[in-house]
Amino acid sequence: MPRSAALQDLLDAAATACREVARGDSARVTETVFARATRDGTQPHRVPPIGLPACDWLAPALAAAARGPHGGVARAFATLAPQLAWTRRAGTTPNGGAFWDGHANAVLCGPAGYEPRDDILIGATIMAPGVQYPEHDHPPEEVYLPLSQGEWWNSARGWMDPQGLSLICNPPGIRHSMRAPAAAPLLALWFLPLGG
Repeated sequence: MPRSAALQDLLDAAATACREVARGDSARVTETVFARATRDGTQPHRVPPIGLPACDWLAPALAAAARGPHGGVARAFATLAPQLAWTRRAGTTPNGGAFWDGHANAVLCGPAGYEPRDDILIGATIMAPGVQYPEHDHPPEEVYLPLSQGEWWNSARGWMDPQGLSLICNPPGIRHSMRAPAAAPLLALWFLPLGG
């Protein structure tokens, strides 16, 4: 079965947006991910759509993002978002406070994703105003494309606000986090190359 048109439109828009602002490591990582995305993956199983309370923030986040520097990405994502299976971060529990209902992740391409693959991981995160993602780390390096306001942190650089004009690149294994502003949701796409 061919890739869905909605996913292809989003990947095309995201690749264009990343190429406009990527420098150094972020350019290398995103080019690797998008080059792999052009190769055939496994047959899509298109898991049934699942919404979570944090998804209520998608409409205002996408409306604001559509007026920003990556408006084309936001509009493409708005078409695909209702088809995605949104999940909570693994290990999160209901007693986790605002984070439990204040965040949702969706895997677009990757293991158990909308398009199952084992060579890349492309996903999205939505967070309610004032919510912070827990510090975490993982072996693959990762690049975020912010579609909204927000701040990103890693243990080497501290907190930064990219103003929607740059990518955030986290080296392999570094502790990192992100947080939404007090008065607006955070929406971002993320890209990780998997394997060699």
